[in-house]
Amino acid sequence: MNQTQYRTGAIQQPVPAVAMNKVLRNTYALLSMTLLFSAVMAGVAMALNWPYPGPMIVLVGYFGLLFLTTKLRNSAWGLLAIFALTGFMGVTLGPIINMYLYRFGNGSEIVMMALGGTGVIFLAMSGLALTSKRDFSFMGKFLFIGILVAFLAGIGNLFFNLPALGLAVSSMFVLLMAGLILYQTQQIIRGGETNYIMATVTLFVSLFNLFTSLLHILGFAFGDD
Repeated sequence: MNQTQYRTGAIQQPVPAVAMNKVLRNTYALLSMTLLFSAVMAGVAMALNWPYPGPMIVLVGYFGLLFLTTKLRNSAWGLLAIFALTGFMGVTLGPIINMYLYRFGNGSEIVMMALGGTGVIFLAMSGLALTSKRDFSFMGKFLFIGILVAFLAGIGNLFFNLPALGLAVSSMFVLLMAGLILYQTQQIIRGGETNYIMATVTLFVSLFNLFTSLLHILGFAFGDD
């Protein structure tokens, strides 16, 4: 049987194109459903005016559900875990959006601009990954280190509360999440990622962090008190 095959430096065995297309389709389908579910949960949190649970609860909930999803990624239970994770992230997002809506006179415009910017960046990076012949696998280590540094800087800013540092962290996350979308999408296309649940988690978290980082930057730059 004639099969188109791709290979990157991290791949030891060629992967059939039909298998990669299936992973890509499943990833985008699951990503769409989790985004919708997360948006519904964010809407519920906004409508009921739930308070932000706090950094510690958010971190424990996020990493705990992420660990659970990773452990169950090869079973049907993994689907339940990923919806629990994305639903939880939606619940934490609702109070953040409410804060911008109530704090700024142009809060709704800021939220829409952040949402639009997230969509544009996702489409641009996905399109580049789908059409470019360049191998972006070299970005993996750089992205891992960059995200770790940005995360630790964000944790540090919880204690120091420096506006300049917070803005720098948000700017770093915008660049890193854009790069992660590009990297992860090409990993799916070239066979570096064959589990659609984990691919969905990566893309969802990228979009979540991208959106919240753009909210912070736009609020800082254009927020009308």
